[in-house]
Amino acid sequence: MSVIAEQLSIQYGQTVAVDQVSFEAQAGQITVLLGPNGAGKTSTIEHLEGYRAASSGSSSVLGLDPITDHRKLTKQVGIMLQQGGIPTAIRPRELLQQYAGFFPDSLDPEDLLARVGLTDRSKTPYRRLSGGEQQRLSLALALIGKPKVVFLDEPTAGVDLEGRDLIRSLLLALRQEGVCVLITTHDLAETERLADKVIIIDHGKVIAQGSPSELMSATSSDHLLFGATPNLDCAALSAAVGSQASETSHGEYRVEAPPSPALVAAVTSWLAAQNIQLTDLRAERQRLDDVFRRLTDSSDSTGSSDSTGSTDA
Repeated sequence: MSVIAEQLSIQYGQTVAVDQVSFEAQAGQITVLLGPNGAGKTSTIEHLEGYRAASSGSSSVLGLDPITDHRKLTKQVGIMLQQGGIPTAIRPRELLQQYAGFFPDSLDPEDLLARVGLTDRSKTPYRRLSGGEQQRLSLALALIGKPKVVFLDEPTAGVDLEGRDLIRSLLLALRQEGVCVLITTHDLAETERLADKVIIIDHGKVIAQGSPSELMSATSSDHLLFGATPNLDCAALSAAVGSQASETSHGEYRVEAPPSPALVAAVTSWLAAQNIQLTDLRAERQRLDDVFRRLTDSSDSTGSSDSTGSTDA
């Protein structure tokens, strides 16, 4: 494993930000850490990057302790922050050439500029780059030293569609090259598309982890969708099928019950009795955002851990 956290806890005074978190991230995979604001994601990543001590538990990055072996890890790990304190007057080409000199075997700055789509902006001062261009430059800085592990904080935040495509292609290339990629993000659609493994953290605790498909198939679809004539009597339909029915959009309906032969029969029988034609009938596949909302809502309602009260992403 490239990154391991075992019963990792981090406290700020009496506030528990990370509460016995355990997970593994492998080489050649994209692992995504998901969670609402204040969940403990950033504190966890900052520890693994070697910038924040743990209160208890253990962790390793490439077999090394991220705190005590920090200097040994710096040339093997790439870090992308949302705001990196880059001098505003420096130009992308100059910056990458400067960073390349810090590593014994770096990527070629010109090639990297092309890969992140900044060749035409290579002589533009940093302050004149758009937010998305600054993000792409920050990603290039994280990759210049050919890292074995990359930590990325919201890599596509504020990036336009073209830039997002460039970043996604880079992430997929890193996976193909055997790099361990660990990302924090709020973009659930992007996570579903890219992640090999997802770790959902809330109130400082890991509440679920697995591949996107595993998380989405952990529970069956919890509602039935169908199309029919607009403006049906949903109260009468609800009474007939024994579950809440609603019109979600013009001529599109949702029944709040797990799909079953009995439910399908009840819906179609009621429609037939009203002489209403059914246009389509389907059980909606869960998306990752459905799983995320359900799990984090459940975590909030059970009060599994005290809120950190911080702005930790």
